[in-house]
Amino acid sequence: MTTISPRDAAWREELRKAHSPKERTAIPRAKMTELSPAYRVTCNEEVNQGLSREQAVVEATRCLDCPDPQCVTGCPVGINIPGFIKNIERGNFSEAAIVLKETSALPAVCGRVCPQERQCESKCIYNKMHREPVAIGYLERFAADTERLSGDAALPPRMAENGIKVAVVGSGPASLSFAGDMAKRGFEVHVFEALHEIGGVLKYGIPEFRLPNEVVDVEIRALEKMGVKFLTDCVVGKTLSYDDLLEQGFKGVFVASGAGLPRFMGIPGENCIGVMSSNEYLTRVNLMGAGREGWATPVIKGKHVAVVGGGNTAMDSCRTARRMGAEKVYIVYRRSEAEMPARVEEVRHAKEEGVTFLTLHNPVEYLADENGRVRAMRLQRMELGEPDASGRRSPVPVEGDVVEMPVDEVIVSVGVSPNPLIPNSISGLEVTRRGTLVVDDDTLCTSLPMLYAGGDIVRGGATVILAMGDGRRAASAMAEALLAQNN
Repeated sequence: MTTISPRDAAWREELRKAHSPKERTAIPRAKMTELSPAYRVTCNEEVNQGLSREQAVVEATRCLDCPDPQCVTGCPVGINIPGFIKNIERGNFSEAAIVLKETSALPAVCGRVCPQERQCESKCIYNKMHREPVAIGYLERFAADTERLSGDAALPPRMAENGIKVAVVGSGPASLSFAGDMAKRGFEVHVFEALHEIGGVLKYGIPEFRLPNEVVDVEIRALEKMGVKFLTDCVVGKTLSYDDLLEQGFKGVFVASGAGLPRFMGIPGENCIGVMSSNEYLTRVNLMGAGREGWATPVIKGKHVAVVGGGNTAMDSCRTARRMGAEKVYIVYRRSEAEMPARVEEVRHAKEEGVTFLTLHNPVEYLADENGRVRAMRLQRMELGEPDASGRRSPVPVEGDVVEMPVDEVIVSVGVSPNPLIPNSISGLEVTRRGTLVVDDDTLCTSLPMLYAGGDIVRGGATVILAMGDGRRAASAMAEALLAQNN
């Protein structure tokens, strides 16, 4: 339960009286300013520009400060949503940021990349009134950005140091969330990252036009100020073993090494030059500077690019291809647009930027030229049949309807599998058939005592906020177990 900004505080009671529910519900939802499509495809600048102070206060005024706020139940990290929003309404932006940081280690990140429309905003009471929900994500971003730009960021309260060391494998959202919560509880936290930069998928997977690296870096520096220690270029399972960590005095280990192993479809021609995974493509561009001045990282720059898939990573890939100079970019997806898992906003942005959506088509073969480079793809037209286990209608081939489409680059974005290094390097770990770690549903403890896991290594691919929720749950359970052990 959160302790900051309680609903029965006198100032909140006064604030509720300032406007009637009728007045609040009459206010239209705020519209965020965006860079124009023609300009944004020429650069890597962030597309969404945020809310002004005036816009934020008005949008916050829409919140009815419900006595039983269901929006909180829709948040995987349990943010006190009305608490931070009401602080924005009264103009206390710094307090709003403090409320956010009570439960979230990455508010500026979540305000940008969380699928709020499927989580907190989907639970907003405005939906029952057939009105647009309060723009919770926009307001979260506003509060976090306002504090960041002020240069006067407050750190959340921290308990006295307890002398217990814990190790974290990976530095993505699950790890950072776990690290923040353990640091607050007084633990000595060491994060081991295999790559040369901290941030995991936040750095290598999400383009800067959606999530600027500067924003991620500020959140990381806040964790450093809380005492979290980061070590890059360290591959647990190779550079250090699990036994090494135990010998170094770490009493608990949290594994969140992600799902960095790309999946392919197993169709002819996948080894053609110019066919690559979205993991490789986005890592080269986002983390290794491919295509930018002063960077030597090579990357294929196709003129006619096809991206296979319909999730957020596919949208990131096709929009990146446009920024890398592609003249024609296609999303090739075997279901209809209505079944796409990508956020509605990401689909809209891609279309605005000139991406063509080729739905109900599925690649069956890639064709190479005399040099072995992809020159075309054969596409099977599909139609929707009966729903599958997920509730989405299954695509069924239309017999005999195959077309050939010229392309010179294909980016495959059809899912990922867990990184196998940790499961293969630690004996006694229980692993599923999919390669994910088996954990207790409540505590996230693995089959080994004091070894916990969360994020994509458990889920097999999920959102940033779900990974963060895992980090918080694991931190709570591990802290309780270690402190009980220590007493």
